[in-house]
Order: sequence, then structure tokens, then C-alpha cells
Amino acid sequence: MSIVTILFPDFAMILLGVLLVRYTKWGDHFWAGLEKLVYFVLFPTLLFYSTSRSPLDFVSAGKMLQVALAALLCTIALSWLAKRLFNSGPMVFESGMQTAFRFNSYIALALAYRLGGDQATSLMALIMGFSIPICNMAAVHALVRGSGGGGLFKELARNPLLIATASGVLFNAAGLQLPEVVAITLARVGNASIALGLLLVGAGLRLTGLHEAKAMAAYFLLLKHVAYPAIGLLLGQWAGLTGLQLQIVVIFCALPTAASAYVLATRMGGNGPFVAFLVSASTLLSAFTLPFWLLATQ
Repeated sequence: MSIVTILFPDFAMILLGVLLVRYTKWGDHFWAGLEKLVYFVLFPTLLFYSTSRSPLDFVSAGKMLQVALAALLCTIALSWLAKRLFNSGPMVFESGMQTAFRFNSYIALALAYRLGGDQATSLMALIMGFSIPICNMAAVHALVRGSGGGGLFKELARNPLLIATASGVLFNAAGLQLPEVVAITLARVGNASIALGLLLVGAGLRLTGLHEAKAMAAYFLLLKHVAYPAIGLLLGQWAGLTGLQLQIVVIFCALPTAASAYVLATRMGGNGPFVAFLVSASTLLSAFTLPFWLLATQ
């Protein structure tokens, strides 16, 4: 399958989301409700279905997971350098640093499915399941400097994506199988989550808000789209990863940042417009950088 075939359909859906927001009058309440449906119902269903159904070689998948987490931790450490390298206003660094390592889950699973079907989706879901707590804790630590940790752990325990991934892995490890009629139903729900999730990515694009700390913004974007995937690729090759597992690791590292970074920043008193710009710029940049990194794994 060519790189264009893998990437174009998903970015076309993102563009459709942009056009729908611009040329319809459905209102913010419509998109907010759709976001809740995808996040709390459709997307967790896809994660459970993928991880419970596809056979996982936990020995080789464990090596892949270690590489992905090592690359993540390296990038988190590099993001903290921005505080010393650049001068910024209050809550600018603290709000923006999370965009250097967080990832868009909708694009992650959409690309994984096109890359290798259920097997690739389950591998991506496994990485996501371990990465989400690390990313959230690093982001919250920067925003509150260690305060409110108990609330964070409660939030993680209720996170539907983590619950669905953990349940699917346990279901898989126990050797259980879904009845055919249940599997077909879950597959239909999962397919809907990918399409709607990509529309939501496009609907959330906002290229405004960069009024300060432009050098810092450029640093975070370079980390996310150049340094992070390069670290993943080098570590993966050093660890002996090949084929689909190497592709999944590198694509995971090269993903655009999470739209939820904006929500976290605004809820915790951060610089929302700065983060909104970084999220949107990261999504647009990924249309150019993802093909390069995917090609680098072949």
C-alpha cells in the first residue's frame, strides 16, 4: 500500500471537518456532543475490540512498547529544556510543553488501521494505553508543579480509553473470544469512531493565538515532528524492530499533538490560545512530516 493511499483518506476527513465547521451552522453544542459520543462510547469500543481480538506476541510487543516509552520519556526531558532556553510569560511554557509529546488518538488509530488492519490497531492501542498516563502526569506536573496529584490519579482511573485498552488486553490474554455477532457489532461501532474522530480533528483547527513566545513554539513543533520520531526510529532500529512494529513506533512518535492539550491548559489556568495554535499547527505540519517518517521506516 502506497504512502498516499495510507495518509490521504484520513487527512481528507480532517479537511471535511474544517469545511463543515466553516460552512454549516450546527453550533458548538453539536460538536461538543459529538466529541462526548466519540470519546466515551465509540472510541473505547474500538480500543476494546482491537486489543481483545488481535493476537499479541507479548514478548516482541514488549520490546516495541519499551522503545515507544523510551522515546516518549526522552522527548519529555527535551521539552523541559525550553524553560531554560527561552524567556516567556506566565504559564506559556507550562501550557505549551505538553504539545511536544502528547498525541492525537483519533489520528493514531486511523493511521494504524490503514497501515495494518486490526493487528496494527491493537499494537497502537497497546502503546497508547501505557503512554496516556505518562503524558497526562507530565503535562499536569508542568501546570501545577506537583499539586493536585490525587485528582490526576482519579481521572486516570476513570479514563475510558485506559479502561477499554486494559480490558481488551486482559480479555485477549485470558484466551477468550467474542461471539461473532458481538464482534461484528463492535467493529461497526469502531469504524464509526475513526471517521467521526477525524472530522472532530478538523473541526477543532484554530490557527490563531500565537502572539508571544514564537521561538518556543517553533521549538515544541520541531521536537514533536522532527526530534521525537527521529528518536523513535533510531531506538527502534537499535532494538532490532522491523516491519509493522517499527512503523507503528515511528508513526506514534510522529503523530500531531492532542487536541485535549487545549482543554487541559484552559481548565488549569494556562495559556489556551497559545496551545490552540500549537495543536492546529501540529496537525497541519503532520500532513507533510508523516509521509517522510513513514517512508523512513520502509
